[in-house]
Amino acid sequence: MEQVKLYGFGPSPFSYRVIWALKLKGVRFEYIEENLPVKSPQLLQLNPIHKKVPVLVHGGKPISESLVILEYIEETWPENPLLPKDAHEKAMARFWIRFAQEKYPTLNTFFRTVGQDQELAIKEALQVLQILEDQALGNKKFFNGETVGLMDLSFGWLAYWNECMEETAGTKIIESTNLPRLHKWIKNFKQNPIIQENLPCRDNLLAYLRTKREKIVLRCSLTSNGH
Repeated sequence: MEQVKLYGFGPSPFSYRVIWALKLKGVRFEYIEENLPVKSPQLLQLNPIHKKVPVLVHGGKPISESLVILEYIEETWPENPLLPKDAHEKAMARFWIRFAQEKYPTLNTFFRTVGQDQELAIKEALQVLQILEDQALGNKKFFNGETVGLMDLSFGWLAYWNECMEETAGTKIIESTNLPRLHKWIKNFKQNPIIQENLPCRDNLLAYLRTKREKIVLRCSLTSNGH
């Protein structure tokens, strides 16, 4: 098998999407942790356009952007498929993955705002989450059905990073009372052995997010005071 390397960053949910996919497929790989404030020459060479992680390197050839990488993994290692076999179901899965990617900024704006702006951001996030619960998830155990699939990996940040962002921002968005099926999906997703064994250290992630949140609050404070 050609060598597989993954360049990632510990707090990045996009890196973990790829880790989960590789683990679920049983693909052996070398993980290289990047220090994003000081990007390595290797990363800049492998992803000269966006200069971001994750970057998958297979047989010496780099692939960038997490969703593109997930598609590549699915096509390159067809064992343990992560997309439905049915053509229509596969197309719908891709539709929802794209929808969630487009709405990602809306879903995490609450973390980047304070006061009334945060209240508005929470309302907008809840509208998107309600669509995901009603129309994408429905009554299924996972977005993919009975097993974890590409849709679940794409939405996986909601199951861990979102909880940590909620805690850091002092708010709660996804609860059993307002989004019961999405709340249950989060529990099911995190109980999957592969997911459970491959999550970032919670304390480290919270420390990273607190630092970001403190900068956001300070910037909003300075802006509101006219500085």
